[in-house]
Amino acid sequence: MDFTLLSTLAVIHSLALISPGPDFAIIVKTATQQTRSTAIMCAVGISAAILVHSLLSLLGISIMIQQSAMAYIVVQIIGVSYLAWMGYGALAGSYRAYTQTQASSDETEINGRLPHQGTMSALKGFQIGLYTNLLNPKALIFFITIFTVLVTPQVTIETKFASASLLFGLSIIWFCFLAIILTNPNIQHKMAKGNNIINIITGIIFLGVAITIAMSLISTHLLN
Repeated sequence: MDFTLLSTLAVIHSLALISPGPDFAIIVKTATQQTRSTAIMCAVGISAAILVHSLLSLLGISIMIQQSAMAYIVVQIIGVSYLAWMGYGALAGSYRAYTQTQASSDETEINGRLPHQGTMSALKGFQIGLYTNLLNPKALIFFITIFTVLVTPQVTIETKFASASLLFGLSIIWFCFLAIILTNPNIQHKMAKGNNIINIITGIIFLGVAITIAMSLISTHLLN
């Protein structure tokens, strides 16, 4: 077992986890606006997608997709479409909340906590977390890069699968930690007034990533 390699992967992945991006944005949005079980399942979904990316990279499937021009374009188009749709949904949700009557804020004052008017099921939370990471082309590139550069063919099978397990473990610990902390009733209540801001920031992050990938896709395949 190559513990030096595992330590390097742990540091790189930990820095990636805490960096702002679609995964971080969706877990904050879900945890501050939904139930704890839904937020935790969202965290599990993100972590499951990271495990899938890791295994696909280890098995060489992700590299095969990247090397196939048509397959890679299709993957990017699907990813861009999903991220753009999620971004639009977050911004549209913010706009709808802004135009609502005072009823929701009155309920918050009466109950002393955030009302879950649009409560999402745990399964839906898992699906959103899973798709957010799995369909993000940037995540695909990230895992291809770290596994191609660091996990060379000379690395043992045990270390390879320990690497995938390590990344999954770090991911589920981090995102479940955020889910548990942010679903605290006191924190949800304090952040209730900022839900529109959270939705706007989430929408901007998703749309920003989608636009960046789309522009890269256009410049690479259409302008050359």
